[in-house]
Amino acid sequence: MDIPKAKKPRRKPWLFAIGGAFALILVTVGLGRLRPAAPSVDRASVWLDTVKRGPMVRQVKGAGTLVPEYIRWLTADTAGRVERIHVRPGATVKADTLLMELANPDVQLQMLEAERQLASAEAEFIQMRMTLETQRLAQEAAVATLTAESSDAERRATANTILVEKDLIPALDARQAGEKAGEMTRRLDLERKKLSVVASSMKDQLVALQGQVERLKAVARFRRTQVESMKVLAGEDGVLQELPLELGQWVTPGVLLAKVVKPERLKAELRIAETQARDIVQGQKALVDTRNGVVEGTVARVAPAASQGTVRVEVSLPDELPKGARPDLTVEGTVELERLGNVLSVGRPAGAQPNGTMSLFRLMPGSDEAIRVPVQLGRGSVNAVEVLQGLAEGDQVVLSDMAAWDAVERVRLR
Repeated sequence: MDIPKAKKPRRKPWLFAIGGAFALILVTVGLGRLRPAAPSVDRASVWLDTVKRGPMVRQVKGAGTLVPEYIRWLTADTAGRVERIHVRPGATVKADTLLMELANPDVQLQMLEAERQLASAEAEFIQMRMTLETQRLAQEAAVATLTAESSDAERRATANTILVEKDLIPALDARQAGEKAGEMTRRLDLERKKLSVVASSMKDQLVALQGQVERLKAVARFRRTQVESMKVLAGEDGVLQELPLELGQWVTPGVLLAKVVKPERLKAELRIAETQARDIVQGQKALVDTRNGVVEGTVARVAPAASQGTVRVEVSLPDELPKGARPDLTVEGTVELERLGNVLSVGRPAGAQPNGTMSLFRLMPGSDEAIRVPVQLGRGSVNAVEVLQGLAEGDQVVLSDMAAWDAVERVRLR
């Protein structure tokens, strides 16, 4: 009879399974350690710059216009209707050039009424002066008469006293003569006081009337000025730049009638961003591009307050300007803030703020990969910024806006 043999255990499948699993684990770990592929960026579409060490000029730039240094604004002193326009904008005018004429019958009537009141007051003043002078003269005549009568009474009293002593006249006559002399003396004193009062009152009344006449003269002078102002003169030699009125138009006091400028003296008014204007001070050097040439000027004034995110900076310019320079011409100006010595600097990246920190892509030496590095910036200029930390001399960095790659730490420049 046959004896069955024991079957040997089959171990090869288990070994294969364990080996496969181990290999799969190794592959997974290896793939996990691999870095994801860097996104590619077209090298021609980005702006690269090299960090350098040396002098750096801090500048700020802004657009603006050329404006005359001297402008004469002509406004209406009184209401009126435009009757005639003699000169149009662009014409060269003298100080006495008649630009336009206004008309307002009410103003004419007011002037005539003011002159009538002045004439009446002057006539009243003359009449009052004559009346008071007559009163003063009459009082002086009364004082003179009483003076003579008082002197005569005193002489009679003295003579009667002598005659009484010689028993030539009765004592009663002498006493009456003395009393009359005393009465005449007292009346003379009263009349003299009255003369003083008359003279003083005459002076006060004339002063009051003279003041009234002077006030009416001022009113009449003002009314005449209003009438004269309806003939609008240029007031200064120059060029008529604006005259925004038409025939028959009604104007009110304070409305702009015309603007006369001196075109030979121009200045630049630049609008600098308020974040860049904090270091601008009077006297700094400025370059103004008039599109026909660049002229050098000096900062003359900085506006004390910002308006719509900009600060107005006035730059005085030389007398001789390039041809074509005229009022309201659009220009670009660059103000030089300071010159720095040996500093590390690079072109100004997009969105960079002075004295701030931002991330930049630095190109690896000998490679086409750029990695993100934090960079601390210092003082800034129009086209450059100081580097305090994060970069070294000779490093190449991407200055373009890389906001589309904020989620990655490295890019490949192809």
